[in-house]
Amino acid sequence: MRVGAFVVPDAADPAATVRQIEAADAAGLDVVGIQDHPYQPRFFDTWTLLAFAAARTRSVQLVTGVANLPLRPPAMLAKASASLELLSEGRFALGLGSGAFGEAVAAMGGPRREGREAVAALEEAIAIIRGWWRGDRPLRFAGEHYTVDGAHPGPPPSAPIPLWLGSYKPRMLALTGRLADGWLPTVPYIDLDADAQRSHRAIDEAARWVSLREGDASDQPPGQGGL
Repeated sequence: MRVGAFVVPDAADPAATVRQIEAADAAGLDVVGIQDHPYQPRFFDTWTLLAFAAARTRSVQLVTGVANLPLRPPAMLAKASASLELLSEGRFALGLGSGAFGEAVAAMGGPRREGREAVAALEEAIAIIRGWWRGDRPLRFAGEHYTVDGAHPGPPPSAPIPLWLGSYKPRMLALTGRLADGWLPTVPYIDLDADAQRSHRAIDEAARWVSLREGDASDQPPGQGGL
C-alpha cells in the first residue's frame, strides 16, 4: 500500500501550498497529487507548481491528478512529463483524464468533448505520449482528434514514466486496463463500497484481454457498452 496527499494548487497563500507538499515529503509519504484545472482563477498552473515542488522535495513521487487533456496537447504533455521525470530524478507519474468542465475548457479556447468523443481523443493522446517516450523518430500519428507529423521526441525519460488514468465509466475503465499502468480515481466521484471492486474487476478484465488478444484476434475488447 502507498500513502499520499492530494494538495490543492491554491494560489491565495503560495507559501502554505508549498509547505503542504514539503510536509508530505518530510513525513515520508509516497505520493503527492496536484489537480489540473487551468480555468480555475485561484489555482496555480499545475505544471509550474510541480516543477517548483520537485526542486523543494527529495523523495516523494509527484503526479498530476489528473492532467487536463483538452488544454494540454499530448506531444507537449509527453515532453513536459519527460522533462519533469528527469529533473525530479524519476519521481514523476503522469495522471491523465479525458477532461471535465467542458464549458470552462471552451472558454479558454480548448475543444469541448464529451462521451465517446472524449474517450477516443484520450486513446489517441496515449498513443502519441507513449510514442514520444519511446523516442519514435520521426513521430507520426494521424487521428481524428490529434495529429503529429514528423516530430522529433526528446529528451527521453531516464526510466518508464507511469501513466495512470482517472476513469469511472465502463469505456474509460476498459481503456485503463488496456493502455494504462494504474487507476487514479477521485474518491468523491465514486462510492468506495459499491464502485471500487466493480471498477477493479472491469480494469482487470480489460488487462487480461490485452494479454490474450494475440491468441485470438477475433476477441473484442471489453467495456464497449458504456462511456
